[in-house]
Amino acid sequence: MMGVEHIENLNALPGAEVTAIADSDPTSRDHGVAAAGSATVVFDDHRDLLSSGRCDAVVVATPNHTHVDILADVLDTDLHVLIEKPLCTTVEDCRRVMELDARRPEGAVTWVGLEYRYMPAATELVELVRDGAVGEPRMVAIREHRFPFLDKVGSWNRFSANTGGTLVEKTCHYFDLMNLLLDERPVRVMASGAQDVNHLDERYEGRQPDILDNAFVIVDYASGARALLDLCMFAEATHHQEELSVVGTAGKVEAFMPQNEVRVGRRGEHWIGGVEERQVRDESIAHQGLHHGSSYLEHVRFLAAIADGCPVEITLENGLWSVAMGVAAHRSIEWNRPVMIEEVMA
Repeated sequence: MMGVEHIENLNALPGAEVTAIADSDPTSRDHGVAAAGSATVVFDDHRDLLSSGRCDAVVVATPNHTHVDILADVLDTDLHVLIEKPLCTTVEDCRRVMELDARRPEGAVTWVGLEYRYMPAATELVELVRDGAVGEPRMVAIREHRFPFLDKVGSWNRFSANTGGTLVEKTCHYFDLMNLLLDERPVRVMASGAQDVNHLDERYEGRQPDILDNAFVIVDYASGARALLDLCMFAEATHHQEELSVVGTAGKVEAFMPQNEVRVGRRGEHWIGGVEERQVRDESIAHQGLHHGSSYLEHVRFLAAIADGCPVEITLENGLWSVAMGVAAHRSIEWNRPVMIEEVMA
């Protein structure tokens, strides 16, 4: 699904051409060819693609637990790479990837696909916060109420051993946004979560899925700021799928997706129910895709980093921290206590 999503975005991007795809699953290869076109060269092993000489850049959109080994091969080349989130399923594997990347030739771009930064309403919210709309940010709250995990190849996403756990697989995007909005690193994570509804009647080779379908996560920062994640994956009967809010000393801003609405309230100027409301649109988006155009905008910036030498906006370090916060949240649930980030980063 995400491989096809990237292909369709690249098809819409001036200056990009999909020249080859690699996938070990025949059905996935067929979907890739249907999206990319019959002239695209097809491989069943990513190493053959890497050595083919047909690509300047590659996108890795494979099951989470395969990232670390595939990236070991990719990072042994000078090809530019965009790796889908999460970077890896463990902190240790993220660090291994960072060590391999440090040996790469200067100018080889490595980019982590945390594209929620580029959802138009989320981008507007970040810019408002940076421009001082809320004063000093003290509280970030992110809610995602959505549908259950989709079916994936071989049902790999039904098991935490493959995904890193729901709070790595699904919510690394939101942990990245928390860090971006507060412009600092977390120090402590407290979480409560469970698998209460989804996939309980499913069995795969006798195994029952073990992925969480709901959680609350509180993240504390050194400055005293804090962030909250509210996730429910059996809440498709809802209006807003994602709601983001930032409250600071001078006011509050909110963003709502997929409606792409933003609300701004300033203390002393607005009151409850009387805040400023606006619709956010980015007319440069040539393909909306599955994530409200954010994947297209991500590719625009990835191409700019490659062709124009623009800075990499989502780094391996960003990817590492988003994974570490998810790992800490899962440990908090398992251990029934707050978890210091240094406990998972040690």
